[in-house]
Amino acid sequence: MTNGFKLLNQRRVLLKAAALVAAGVTLCTGALAVTPAEIKAKGKLVVGIQAANPPWGFVDAATGKADGIDADMAKAFGKELGVDVEFAGLEVANRIPALTSGRVDVLFATMAMLPDRAKAVQYSKPYVANSIYLVAAKSTVIKADADMAKIAIGVPRSSTQDTDVTKHAPAGTNILRFDNDASTIQALLSGQVQAVGGNAFYAKRLNDAKPGTFENKLEFTKLYNGACSRLGEKELNATLNAFMDKIKANGELAKIQEKWMGSSMVHFPESIEGVPFVAK
Repeated sequence: MTNGFKLLNQRRVLLKAAALVAAGVTLCTGALAVTPAEIKAKGKLVVGIQAANPPWGFVDAATGKADGIDADMAKAFGKELGVDVEFAGLEVANRIPALTSGRVDVLFATMAMLPDRAKAVQYSKPYVANSIYLVAAKSTVIKADADMAKIAIGVPRSSTQDTDVTKHAPAGTNILRFDNDASTIQALLSGQVQAVGGNAFYAKRLNDAKPGTFENKLEFTKLYNGACSRLGEKELNATLNAFMDKIKANGELAKIQEKWMGSSMVHFPESIEGVPFVAK
């Protein structure tokens, strides 16, 4: 290969790389070292949150501000650090990529504590419980997993609901995957599907739209949600865990839960198999 050809080839590579950067594509996905001290130095905590999944995390239509359980948790953590909080609204499928790429510092984003996810992110201690259900109209007969084969079922793509419904539904069941919780709920309201995989608040949200119509049919999994930092960020993980302990002890966590869930829970499992709470 001549020197001229080499230079031309290198120039093409550099131009392609520049184009990727201009398009917002990350060329390097290595873990970023973020410490509480670095967050304090920049004066803000960037938090990934679900933007359309009340009461967990959502953007208030009237104010344009993030709200919900996760938003209140993030605000409390920002106050603990003494910095402002900036929210990034995320879909289910891009929560972990937003964290690992460095777009956000931490996730308070309805992150169910699952072993597969724990391979990609570092969980804190849990701060809230959740359950996954199959939700349908009261008139729809669903008494066992086998009944799912008769209907179309909607789930948010890459969610815990997606995993649970796929696991329990008979082979060949018509499972439709949507971008987020809001579009999944709308699919059931519009009749596009006859049931949805939902969290503990789906039935309420559906009945707010059509009172007295929907109910939980099958319960799949009991879950716990934690905040997430990147793997190896020991200081941030330790600070998150200390924060969780503090707000459990002083009653702040119970107040946040009561506000959004109507009940409180401050006693959680000491461990969850396959999900370490402490960074290595």
